[in-house]
Amino acid sequence: MTRDGNVRNPSVPTVMNDDFQKRVEQSIKNPQNMGEMADADAVGSSGSPGCGDMIRLWLKYRTDQGKKVIDRATFQSFGCETAIAAASLATELIRGKSPEEAARMPGTELAAELGPLPPTKIHCTQLVEDALRAALKGHSEPTAETPKAQPASLSDSLNPQSLPESGRKLVFLDQDPKR
Repeated sequence: MTRDGNVRNPSVPTVMNDDFQKRVEQSIKNPQNMGEMADADAVGSSGSPGCGDMIRLWLKYRTDQGKKVIDRATFQSFGCETAIAAASLATELIRGKSPEEAARMPGTELAAELGPLPPTKIHCTQLVEDALRAALKGHSEPTAETPKAQPASLSDSLNPQSLPESGRKLVFLDQDPKR
């Protein structure tokens, strides 16, 4: 039985293979495009403060031969090493692609360089895919409504004041818990 009460399937390995682990470690040692982008054209987030995994992706566009393409992408992640590695790889892979091309890429393609993922890590590529789609949708499909202001950083989005309806209190280690 797993920690979450599910029955483990004995035919599914529970330990990551060495090759996969080495690829993740290589990506973690030298993550690409990590951090906020002040002049981003689009921002997308995916995840849940309740489970702890969250990815925010920033996109900057340019025009190349009359076509809008992704010039740069950066990310922040509150998540496991696999989520960081997948986001790092994805930001490199989408560079030079049109928003339409990037939107068609599934999470498995965005992190293909990591190789086959263990079943417990597939959600990491889904987080990256969802953050990318949120950024692309937010920029490419304007609505008549005034868009809701996005928090400046991933940690700001987890701030209880930015999500007052959540009823949760989040205390950062560098803050006084009485505040």
